[in-house]
Amino acid sequence: MSTRLERDEFFMRVAELAAQRSTCERLHAGCVIVGEKKIIAVGYNSSHRGTPHCEEVGCLMEEGHCTRCLHAEEAAIINIETRRFHSMIAYITHPPCIRCYKLLTSAGVQAIVYRTHYEEASPALQTLVKEIGVKIIQHGR
Repeated sequence: MSTRLERDEFFMRVAELAAQRSTCERLHAGCVIVGEKKIIAVGYNSSHRGTPHCEEVGCLMEEGHCTRCLHAEEAAIINIETRRFHSMIAYITHPPCIRCYKLLTSAGVQAIVYRTHYEEASPALQTLVKEIGVKIIQHGR
């Protein structure tokens, strides 16, 4: 009888191990992305690179969710192809929501330019813009 772990169990245990790196006090989550039976990316929920972690300054709560942290799945997606390009700028039709702001800046986007004003940024997004330092600029202003 073999004691070798089945693939699904192995990958799930790696995800659980990744969750132990989480810095959010609300929930520890991990994610493993597998392609052709090989791990291609791992992620866990934590603050944006270069900003304080929840365990240091507390969660940034909005509507019952911590908005300071990226989700484990988002971090894993970003980790598939991180920092491949330099000086990236995102041009978008409307200002990004907090989740998209974190994804864009975590992927290395250095500037965000939008055309049409949609709504005022939430207080949580304003806090992250100050912490991260990537400005959201309306085109033509």
